[in-house]
Amino acid sequence: MSTTKWKLRLGFVFLALSAFSGIVACTKKNEGASSRVVNLAIWSNYLSPETIGLFQKKTGITVRVSNFSSNEELLAKLQAGASGYDVVVPSDYMVFAMSKLGLLRGLDRGKLANFSQLDGKLLDKPYDPGNRFSVPYDWGTTGIAVNRTLYRGRLTGWKDVFGNPALKGKYTLLDDVRETLGAALRSLGLGQNSIKPEDLEKAKRVLMAVRTEVKGFTSEPMAPLASGETAVAHAYMSDALQASRSSGGKIEYIIPEEGATFWIDNLVIPAGAANVEQAHALIDFMLDAGSNLATVKSVLVAPANKNVFKILPPELQANKALFPSDDVMKRMEMIQDIGEALAVWDRIWTEIKAG
Repeated sequence: MSTTKWKLRLGFVFLALSAFSGIVACTKKNEGASSRVVNLAIWSNYLSPETIGLFQKKTGITVRVSNFSSNEELLAKLQAGASGYDVVVPSDYMVFAMSKLGLLRGLDRGKLANFSQLDGKLLDKPYDPGNRFSVPYDWGTTGIAVNRTLYRGRLTGWKDVFGNPALKGKYTLLDDVRETLGAALRSLGLGQNSIKPEDLEKAKRVLMAVRTEVKGFTSEPMAPLASGETAVAHAYMSDALQASRSSGGKIEYIIPEEGATFWIDNLVIPAGAANVEQAHALIDFMLDAGSNLATVKSVLVAPANKNVFKILPPELQANKALFPSDDVMKRMEMIQDIGEALAVWDRIWTEIKAG
């Protein structure tokens, strides 16, 4: 995930589809209207600088790039009938929501030669069985970032953060109900997708107990962490690793020993895309080992292409924050659709933030 990326997780999206019925109908009419152009909407700081230039040089297709700050912003634009997107990059749970709402176009596997290079562990996930609508772009985790110039104490998980007097007023949590309430659940040894009332009440008590010691809830935790305003931050892997690189290693990223979120960001084609052929060409290029390699090195995410790891610089191959061990990965969970229970989560979240 990018530096500005944040995820206000959705459960099942209870929205009428009638408002979007015209999107698919207009697709064929618009297709081919701009034969040498493709419009990409992606998170900021989430693309290797050379990728677009190489694609344009190879294909002669002009890429117009725009950014969005959240999955929900992207969803809202597609729901409103925005027709200016040919390729977008939603996260796992949002692929599920968009496909259920009829906002995505099925992929033509015959136009994705590099699909065969994708890591099988990232395919056929519950949010898109059979990868009808999506292909993985990259993956990562959500954990804890610590500025080691400000806090040198033991920190292996949430038990070392919650209730720690040395960190009172010096840490932030993500402004994201699914990530933060999920972290509280994990701190108790419970599943982060639990919908059991008794589990949610326990997690609520954890966060209410530390409410006065949290500096704040934020979607951009790296700036205060890097500046020294905070010492610890609930953070996405890519953000933390980029901050570590720019700070000369002063910021450390830790995957909580209690477990954490494992996420996958994806490439999809909106139902209203005007340049479908060009969209497939761009997606296929972004799946190529060379392109995926550049993304990993620049953005510090884990690759979707199974052939990339072996050609990474040794220091990245050895980075256990970027590539957790199999034992660590066994403690990971993906955020799942929780249906109507999301309303319960949201109510609890409102109470927690209100203090």
